[in-house]
Amino acid sequence: MTRPRSLILFAMTLSLTSCTPEPSPLLTEWDTPYGVPPFSRISIDQYQPAFEEGMRRQRHEIDSIAAITSPPTVANTVEALDRSGALLTRVDRLFSAMLSSMNSDSMQAIAEVVLPRLSEHNDAILLNALLFERIRAVYEQRDSLALDPEQRRLLWQWYTRFVRGGALLGEAEKARMTAINGELASLTLKFSNNILAENNRFTLVLDSPEDLAGLPDPVIAAAAAEAAERAMEGRWVFTLQKPSLIPFLQYADRRDLRKQMFTAYIERGNHSDSLDTKQILARIVNLRIERAHLLGFPTHAAFVLDETMAKTPEAVYTLLRRIWPAAQRRARREVVDMQKMIVRDGGTFELEPWDWWYYAEKVKNERFDLDEEMLRPYFELDKVRNGVFDVATRLYGITFVPRADIPVYHEDVEAFEVRDEDGSHIGILFVDYFPRASKSGGAWMGAFRKQYRLDGKNVSPVIYNVGNFTKPTAEQPSLLRVEEVETLFHEFGHALHGLLSQCTYQTLSGTDVARDFVELPSQIMENWAFEPEVLRSYARHYQTGEPIPDALIEKIKRSDTFNQGFKTTEYLAASFLDMDWHTLDAPFEGDPLAFEMRSMNGIGLIREIVPRYRTTYFSHIFSWEYSAGYYSYLWAEVLDADAFEAFKETGDIFDRATARAFREEILARGGTDEAMTLYRNFRGKEPSIEPLLRRRGLE
Repeated sequence: MTRPRSLILFAMTLSLTSCTPEPSPLLTEWDTPYGVPPFSRISIDQYQPAFEEGMRRQRHEIDSIAAITSPPTVANTVEALDRSGALLTRVDRLFSAMLSSMNSDSMQAIAEVVLPRLSEHNDAILLNALLFERIRAVYEQRDSLALDPEQRRLLWQWYTRFVRGGALLGEAEKARMTAINGELASLTLKFSNNILAENNRFTLVLDSPEDLAGLPDPVIAAAAAEAAERAMEGRWVFTLQKPSLIPFLQYADRRDLRKQMFTAYIERGNHSDSLDTKQILARIVNLRIERAHLLGFPTHAAFVLDETMAKTPEAVYTLLRRIWPAAQRRARREVVDMQKMIVRDGGTFELEPWDWWYYAEKVKNERFDLDEEMLRPYFELDKVRNGVFDVATRLYGITFVPRADIPVYHEDVEAFEVRDEDGSHIGILFVDYFPRASKSGGAWMGAFRKQYRLDGKNVSPVIYNVGNFTKPTAEQPSLLRVEEVETLFHEFGHALHGLLSQCTYQTLSGTDVARDFVELPSQIMENWAFEPEVLRSYARHYQTGEPIPDALIEKIKRSDTFNQGFKTTEYLAASFLDMDWHTLDAPFEGDPLAFEMRSMNGIGLIREIVPRYRTTYFSHIFSWEYSAGYYSYLWAEVLDADAFEAFKETGDIFDRATARAFREEILARGGTDEAMTLYRNFRGKEPSIEPLLRRRGLE
């Protein structure tokens, strides 16, 4: 997932000066290797003054552009706007990254003040009538101007942003738009903060070794290490972080404890207390409806999808409904298989959602002689990371050089210089892989600095990958679950999208593409993770160094569609839920969970499966940038399955000609053209859904 999580709704840049006797490092050029942030020199109290000064500087720059008396051109208006300032975006990107990875009460307090101010600042630009008239004048002349394709796309992008930002509204409507955006900025931050607090406040503390029955030794060791960190030696602590939660649900024999863990996870944000999110999300939904109506759209989904590949809510629903029946049929068969095992083992209960991981693991072990713990010794994190680096080297010729001299923001973080095949510098990649209380859940990619060109010179990107993977213990290194291996490859694909960008303008660079296109570069990387020749290169036993046996690779291959009914159904259920919330055309009144139940009953979700994200903790759509967009993972999977076919059709999954075409037509191009145009330029045709159905075993 890309989550730069910029506090500015539309990325802009500006210059800053210091208001303090000692210049803040936020307000000066960074004399670090490749201009990475000087993390150790930056204190939390420096952020707010930098934001305020940055906004002041940009207001001056915008006023100057709007006041130009000469006729508007792409150069003096659109490109000037795109270049406006340099440091607000830099400060904003840094702060947003730290808010996600190094959160604290102080950071949250600053965000609560700054976020509405940034929203107001952004609205003031997008609602600047003089500036918009200049942009519109250029836009209306676009067909008679000698514009190159990137200039034409930049002009379209900015004109569209202004229109979608309310530039064509009357004064009263503009004022209301500003108020809506400011309130939404505060509410989405509040939702995010509440879920972070919810993740951290629940723990399952076990005192008796008997309570650990069924759990593998590495899982027990990790729980003991967590307890030791909390000064609870001699006990075992399990949390709602996925590296703790999922293995517990997979292996714990104590059904009552599995239920306790699962219930705590799915009830986040639903405790009718200070961290409850129901009123927050209902208000978010209603404000989004009101904003859509102001802009002439019937629903928020129609507003969002208007600039995506899908274009309309109807197209999204069509895709979801095409896959849904096959996913449900497969899931029902999976229920039957697990229920048979329950009965055979002497159980008298019906399968419940908190039983799924446990019995799915048992069925997989019986059917394929394969379970997670057989694989984890071969998935040491450092080796998996080196494996994905090697894939990129074989595809694109790029290399990754550890750089201990580059500053990092936490001891868990590592920095790499990325070099091209000729040895030239491409960019910097930070990796931050382990959970901590200050970090949001999940995994994402972002940029401290995007790639662009300034005065004809390339400005190299500074990219980061963040995860919450299984932590190392005193006894063993970090050993990843299969899902974590996939996630590491996925987020690295996003990183490549940012690193290999070759664009002139920041607005069009890297991952600034249609929401349902941005997951293509990430999801296609997952295809290489479990290819036999790739596995043999990186999957080596952490103790013996022996490569993963061919017999185990064959078991992985035979089981690659196992549990796909569950995986597809829980994902699609969340996608339907997202769309149902955001196709409301009138203000929502009532209980959000009752709405969720109606939504799930409407698609006939089987009771043994819960949506991947329930309403009260659906951060993708209520905190991040995936509202009316969670479907995009499936949309992009249609693309990535078809795109990977291009490699397989050559007989070589590392075919350099195909890789070069993917790099040049997809990764390097950012948002410089329509997404489908970029895809056709690479593939020579529009994508087919059949490769996706085959991959998931849903034909």
